[in-house]
Amino acid sequence: MIGATGNVGRELLPQLLAEDVRVRALVRKPTSLPEGVEQVVGNLTEPASIDTDGFDTVFLVWPMFDTTLVPEVLRRLRARRIVYLSAEGVPFHAEVERLVEDAVPEWTFLRPSGFATNTLGWADQIRAGDVVRWPFAEARRSLIHEADIAAVATRALLDDGHQGRKYYFSGPEAISQAEQVRQIGEAIGRPLRFEELPPDAARELLLARGWDPTFATGALDAWGAMVTEPERVNEVVREITGRAPRSFREWATDRAAAFRA
Repeated sequence: MIGATGNVGRELLPQLLAEDVRVRALVRKPTSLPEGVEQVVGNLTEPASIDTDGFDTVFLVWPMFDTTLVPEVLRRLRARRIVYLSAEGVPFHAEVERLVEDAVPEWTFLRPSGFATNTLGWADQIRAGDVVRWPFAEARRSLIHEADIAAVATRALLDDGHQGRKYYFSGPEAISQAEQVRQIGEAIGRPLRFEELPPDAARELLLARGWDPTFATGALDAWGAMVTEPERVNEVVREITGRAPRSFREWATDRAAAFRA
């Protein structure tokens, strides 16, 4: 497993362990992971350090925009089946998908809607006050709980029938960013409000946070489009896992502590 310490990976590990399968995590240095997870030290930027001998099924997260090292990493993985956490409409993800298709006989690409966990980017503002300043209050997103992404990944890793599939899947409803802020406020017991930030000011904010300029522009364009064309909602989580996806309200309740001062 690659990406064990990320938002999805930390949800995926216990779900896999509950299936009574052997789990090995590639980590840059030994870290705290659930009991029963084998840790292998390696680095994606140094493919020669990767040794996954004995494992032919891999959950893959590619954390870099540069895809130069992907072919060599895939060779070192020696996988039969790869489940790749991808995204729709992102060029570097499309390139990784192409490379995975060329490298392994069995692959599944997971293209979830917006991650609910990305709203943690508002946490500093919420801990400091009662206003979230952000662009596009009425952009409607079908945000998905990372536990549901992990549930879909578990089935794609362990079950047959998902090979060669490219799954877009979402949370249960598309709600505005202003409504997301309101629901976070309810989860933490404080009234919060959304204050519209002009796109130019938002872009400067994103750049100050270290965002790549092209990625920042693309994100703002996408959020702006969701004002009139909300992010899609579908039933794929239920179809694959047998249960409905968690709501944003449930996610906010689960993560309330992160927004409290």
